[in-house]
Order: sequence, then structure tokens, then C-alpha cells
Amino acid sequence: MSRTQRGARCALAAATAWAALMAAPASAQSDIPLQPFPVNHELRVDSGADARFLLDGPAGKYGFIEVRDGHLYRPDGKRFRCWGVNLTGFSLGSVEIPPRAEATEMAAELARLGINCVRLHFLDLPKTQTMKATGDLGPDPVPVKQMPSGLIADGTTSQVLDPEALDRLDFMFAELKKNGIYVDFNLNVGRTYRAGDKVPDYKLIGSAKAYTYFGPELIALQKDYAKKLLDHTNRYTGLRYADDPAVMTVEVVNENSLLEFWMRNWLRGERVDGGENLQLDMTPHYQAILVGMYNDWLAKNRTPAEIAELHRMAGVAAGQPIPFMRRGDHPEAPRLRLDAELAFITQVEIDFHAEMKRFLKDEVGVKSPIVPLADHTYFIANQPLMRTAVKSDIVDAHVYWQHPAIYGRRNEPMVNSPERSIIQKLARSATVGKPFTVSEVNHPYPSDYGSEMIPILASYAALQDWDGIFFYTYETKLHGKWTPHITGEFDITLDPVKMAQMPAGAMIFLRGDVSAAKEVMTRSYSTDQISEASRMPRAAMPYYTPGFDMKLPLVHGSRVSCLDCKPSLPAPLPEMDPIVSDTGELRWQTDDGKDGIVSVNTPRSQALVGFVSANREVQTRNLSADIANTFATITLSSLDNKPLNLSDRMLLTTTGKVENTGQKWNARRAMLSDWGGAPTLIEPITGWIQLKDLEGAVGVFAQPLDGSARPIGPEIRGRMIEPGWEIAVGTPATTSYLIRVVR
Repeated sequence: MSRTQRGARCALAAATAWAALMAAPASAQSDIPLQPFPVNHELRVDSGADARFLLDGPAGKYGFIEVRDGHLYRPDGKRFRCWGVNLTGFSLGSVEIPPRAEATEMAAELARLGINCVRLHFLDLPKTQTMKATGDLGPDPVPVKQMPSGLIADGTTSQVLDPEALDRLDFMFAELKKNGIYVDFNLNVGRTYRAGDKVPDYKLIGSAKAYTYFGPELIALQKDYAKKLLDHTNRYTGLRYADDPAVMTVEVVNENSLLEFWMRNWLRGERVDGGENLQLDMTPHYQAILVGMYNDWLAKNRTPAEIAELHRMAGVAAGQPIPFMRRGDHPEAPRLRLDAELAFITQVEIDFHAEMKRFLKDEVGVKSPIVPLADHTYFIANQPLMRTAVKSDIVDAHVYWQHPAIYGRRNEPMVNSPERSIIQKLARSATVGKPFTVSEVNHPYPSDYGSEMIPILASYAALQDWDGIFFYTYETKLHGKWTPHITGEFDITLDPVKMAQMPAGAMIFLRGDVSAAKEVMTRSYSTDQISEASRMPRAAMPYYTPGFDMKLPLVHGSRVSCLDCKPSLPAPLPEMDPIVSDTGELRWQTDDGKDGIVSVNTPRSQALVGFVSANREVQTRNLSADIANTFATITLSSLDNKPLNLSDRMLLTTTGKVENTGQKWNARRAMLSDWGGAPTLIEPITGWIQLKDLEGAVGVFAQPLDGSARPIGPEIRGRMIEPGWEIAVGTPATTSYLIRVVR
């Protein structure tokens, strides 16, 4: 059979399948049989679909990344952006700090995907993990998980770095650097303490969130760990980590804020051995320290009359320590009391991070930018936290779309909710004059709509001119230990849709295919507004800013200009349907909260994301679709840096639903009652993709690729149609096509 005949047969099979689906009743139009589509990183080799060309290795060859004019730059004056992943090891068969063979394989694979940064997360866990985490996220079962194996050696203290684990880290770092991949060292993440550490209540405080800001033993141990890690000389690079320009940033703490404890009623002081201990809280020992610090602060920062009034408000006698309020007291609290507590807690955070930055820069000699903490809880106000964040080098944030630990309705499409999207929850923290990074983000599994995340986030992050994105999380697989299916809510490594889209997202964001907004709208907050925001109800999330137009970050750039100054707020935008960016490149529309679709229309990258079949009139200059699937994400990217109408090589991704074999949803279709097993299945996007306005094209061919980016069978020959060329998709089942244009 000739190549032409084989291509025609593939096209005919896809067309026949599509026609049968279109002839079915409307309720069955999305009932496309799922097909096996495993991802195998061990089998992947260099491919024409790779985005490695976006990287400029080795990492650090131009010197240390710098902060200039509110963004990250290389020393040669070129803007630097991160398209990254976290590295962890929760899923069975995964590892955070891999052996040499897997480290070499992983670094090369990340580079092929266009990933130029990794965030080293949970390095401060023990090397030997004897406890299995059940992954308890509610009443529905989830896979048994392990904890990541970190750097902390076995023994009576947590103060020794294991030499073998450190050697594996050094080798992995050198491989990443060689491939052009920068590293973000995350210092205090999940460390727990042992008897030999002499930490009070070490068995009760777990990973010591919030305690780390003021417990003297904990502060000393954080400095000790940072010194041992960053002062260490990597024998494969010959450089101390503090002296290596491949270290892009150093983060001080992860998802750790004393202000969060105050705003979430976690300063009760009731965590005791054998107690109910429903949520996070202080032990009596640490609460007494903090209350003592508060009263010392009051003596220096409030008048005797104010202190007497605070005693009266708290109902305690003169000479007795003034306690903290419970969160339930905040809404009706007099401002004297609210402001005193807020100012004190904020000052503790500011002072801690100022001292840690001084220590890292002056005593350890860190030359990379420092990130103090992340805005990570969008259902509390972030304005108080930003007082700390803006005093350091980079402002950072975390967000998840419908995190599985938050119960209730899940498995909903974000594309139907532009004003509740992750873009809104992230954009609230971006600040004038500071680089902005997103060091954790995901659209966690299970979800029928996970394909929407990467193109939407990459596009709007570029519109907002942010500086970095790190998806949570990528888990390197140990040879012979893994199975080809998704084994965790956050691990994207074996997700065939997210792996297919990573190169497309890298081109949108790293290459700057989506333009930054033409206009940046700013807002500022007075001290009074920040105090009132701290006690607003959850219904005010995520901005806690009455009158703020939630369409704005989807149209213009959005930044906070200053805190504790004259307040200002951009005027509301006119009604928009669809919501169109001021560049004209991004368009987000819904039909009264249904059938949402985002389109991306730039010279080198274009996309249709959402309910494509319900919005057949939505198309871009070079891309349209006539498909049977109810929900799909389709991207088209130039691989030769030419505009799509002139490009000879393009990456086409056609992605939709992903499931494990045999997985079952619970009755609410919010979580899984059975996670199923291998292999992972995809819903093939079935129908026709139109590639329009290809100048001078005399032939268009689409090579289907498997989950390792290898060819599946012959090329599919495109057919010439009036607006351009048409490609039949759906057979064979795939997520990606390498497009070849003959002129």
C-alpha cells in the first residue's frame, strides 16, 4: 500500500467515525470511546515536536538572573521567564532526587518539553521514609502514596544532610544545568523535627508552619539548613550552590504565614497531646511566646491609655497579658484592637524575612534573588501579606482550580467561569516594580476539563507579563517501578494531555507569542482598607476589594501600585461579551455561564479551548475545528519561529478528556470512588481541523505522535478546502501531530 493510500485510509476512518457520531442523538455526541494512550518518558528521543530550541543552555552561562524594572533579566539585558515544574516524589514509583540514569533521562525530557526551570520542593524531608501517607482527601479512596525522599539523614536530629542523597542532588543539578534548566531552591517546606533537635513540642507541631517565624530554636535550625545546603560545593559543577548562576531563586518558606494563622483562627493555643486538634493551631508553649512578644510590642508601640483600653476590650486585668482575639471576634472588633494585632503579626513576618534575607545574602553569600513566601490562600485577604512580599525581590503566588482537598462541587470547567478563574486568583498579587512568579499551579486530577489549564494560563500570564510559572508537580519515574497511568491528583508526568501541551504552553509564554497588555491598570490601598480587608468574609474573595471589576485582568494588565497610601481603583469596564484583551489576541466568552470558550489568536500560536463544538463560529486566523467532541483544547504552534501562515513546521495538539482504565466517579461526580489502573485513556478529538491561509502551500501533512513523541503510522495527507487545508483527526488516537507544509 502506498503512503498516499495509507494516509487516505486513516483520513477515511476518522471521517467515518465522526460521521457516525454526528448522526447520533445530541446526548451521545460526546460519547466517543476512550482509547489507550500511555506516556513513557523512557522511550522518548529527540523529536521534531520538541521545544528544546527555546532553551539557551547551559543554565547560568550569562551570569546570575537579576531583578530590573519589575522583571527578571539575564545580565546581557535579555528578559528571562521561567516555564517550569516542581519536582516531588509522592506517587508510588516516583522519586524526587533520582539515581543517575533517571536524572539524565529526566533533564533531557524536561528540556524537550520546553521547561527551563525546576523548583526543588520538599528537599528538607528525611531520606528514609517509613510512613506511608494515605492521601486522605475525604471519604473517597485515593491511591496510597509515599512521601518524597529528601536530604535529611537518618538519626536523632534533622540537622545532617545525607551524603548519598546530596550526591544524587548534585548530579541531578548538573544534568539540569547542562540542559539549560535553572533551579529554584525551596528551603523550608515540610521539615519535621526529632528529639535531638531540642525543639519544644516537636511531636505536636508537625512541619511547624507559622511557628518557624518566631520559635527561636526553629529560626536557628532554618539558618543552619540553608547554610549547609547553599554553602555546599557541588562536585559535578565545582561551585557552591550560593555561587552558581544556574540557581535562579531561593525561597525562604513554602505556604507558611503567621498572618494566615491569625486570619484562619489558628492562634487558639489548644494543640495538646491527646487533644481534639481539629485544624492547625498553636501549642500553649508557642502561644505563650507569641503573646509575650505581642505585649512587649504593645509596650513600645502603643500609648499607656491605648494599652489600658486594650486590657478593657480583652477583659483582662491590668498587668495581665493581652491575648489575641479569635477569628470570630474580628468582624465586630474595635479598630484599636484589630489594628494592633494585625500590625504586630505583620511586623513579626517582616522582621523574620528581613533577617533571613540578610543571613542568606551576607552570611551565606547567596547571589540569586530571594523569594520570601507565596500568596497561597485566595479565600483570605492578601493585602496584609503583601506588606511582607513587596519588601523582597520577587512576589510569588500559588493557586489550584478546584483543589481536591476543598470539598463540594468539583469537576467543573474553568472556561465557564472567567471571573472565578485561576487568572483572577493569581492576578490579585502582581505588584508594580516587582517580578511576579507562580511557583505552584495545577488543574488537579481527576477532571474532565484538565486540558484547558495550560493554554489558558500560559496565554493570560503572557498578557499580564508575569515572569514565571511552575506547575505542581513533575515526579520522575524509577525504572521498573512505575505503571503507565495517573497515580496522583497533582502528578502531571504521566498525564498524556498535559505532557502534550507543555511545549505549546512554553512557546506561548517563553517565546512571548501572546503579547503583553497594551495598558496596565493599577490599584492602591490605604492602611484603613488593608485593615478592613483582613476581616472581610470569604464572599469577598479573591480581591477583597469592593468595586473591583473582575473582567479587568482578562483585558488589561493588572498591578497593585502601593500599600498604605492614597487609595485608588480603576474604573469599571463596559459590559463585554466576549471579554477581549486590549491586544485583541485573547477572547473569552460564555453563554450565561455555559459553553465557555477561549480563543488565542497570535501570529505564531493559536488555540481553541473549551466547548468547541458548541461554538463552531469561533475561530482564529489559521485555525478552526469541526469536531464531534463536546469539550476540547486545540493548539497550533509554529516550530520554526515563523508566523503560522508561513511556517513549514507546526505542532498541533488535540486534547480532551483523560481517564485511567476502570476508574469510577462517585455519585456526585466530584471525586473518584475507584482510581482504576493502567493504561491511561484519552478521548480522541475526532473530526476535522482546518489550517487556513497557509501562504503558497501545495501540500499539508500531519504526523500523529504517541505518548513518547514518536510517529504512529504514516502521515495523514491534508485535503485542500476553500479557506485552506483540512486534516481528519481521531484515527489513530493521539494528542499531538507534527505538521509539515510543502510550498
